Amino acid sequence: MGEGAAGADAQAVSVNSLTFEYPGQGWALADLSLQLRAGSRCLLIGANGAGKTTLLRILAGRHMVGGEDVVRILGRPAFHDLQLVCGGDLAYLGGSWTRSAGSAGDIPLQGDFSAEHMLFGVADVDPARRAALIELLDIDLSWRMHKVSDGQRRRVQIAMGLLRPFKVLLLDEVTVDLDVVARMDLLNFFVQECNQRGATIVYATHIFDGLEDWATHVAYVEEGRMRKSEEISSFSELSGGKATLFETVEDWLRKERAEKEQAGGKAKKAVPSPAKPQPASTSRFDRFGSSRHMAYYR
Repeated sequence: MGEGAAGADAQAVSVNSLTFEYPGQGWALADLSLQLRAGSRCLLIGANGAGKTTLLRILAGRHMVGGEDVVRILGRPAFHDLQLVCGGDLAYLGGSWTRSAGSAGDIPLQGDFSAEHMLFGVADVDPARRAALIELLDIDLSWRMHKVSDGQRRRVQIAMGLLRPFKVLLLDEVTVDLDVVARMDLLNFFVQECNQRGATIVYATHIFDGLEDWATHVAYVEEGRMRKSEEISSFSELSGGKATLFETVEDWLRKERAEKEQAGGKAKKAVPSPAKPQPASTSRFDRFGSSRHMAYYR
């Protein structure tokens, strides 16, 4: 929990009775609270659609919530304090790496430019830290972003996000494309950042191998509500080698699914009977009917 970190008793992440809903879609988070001291490494766990990404985006200041005291990062309001992100104290690495392309919206960042162009194009970066990240993530500076694999592109994305020292780091499934060596090296780097600099990390993931000794806290979200939020050492399931983190989380999620089914939350949809085939139109004025010209495309 951030041994040797300065100010380890300070609240780095503070969420107080957060309720949030998307317009026209109903609430996504309800009465959710989370408190993390500086130096913590928190695993954010939950089923698909539980609200993990929404919570991370709110922590990152991407969504406005009512009241500046509801979500605070390093004692400052996450949405209203622009210097949190601009100053580099708060970093967010999401599940996709995109760029805006006008009316096309966000598209994958796969342009014809090199990893060197990306990593050396950021100003005011410590050269030693940049070199260490390039070595850590085994990045070849000659990689072209439109030719490399998803895993290689992900390494460059992660390095870009870590170039400046952070105080709070939010991670949303960013290690899913990494091989096991790159993933473990990166997780060890995060431990050093927390222990040596007092950084705080919230990490949403579905991959739990090797995380029993990595995490200091676990936050389990169920349908937008905080089901559990404690230090990992307080979970009896994990003490004395009774179960692995993977087995424990699997048990939680299976119980959650069973409770939904018992409460009638899993509506079984009737399988529609196949529609009867309609006779092809023979009218030469019917655009969607059969014709010898369309036979080529069938």
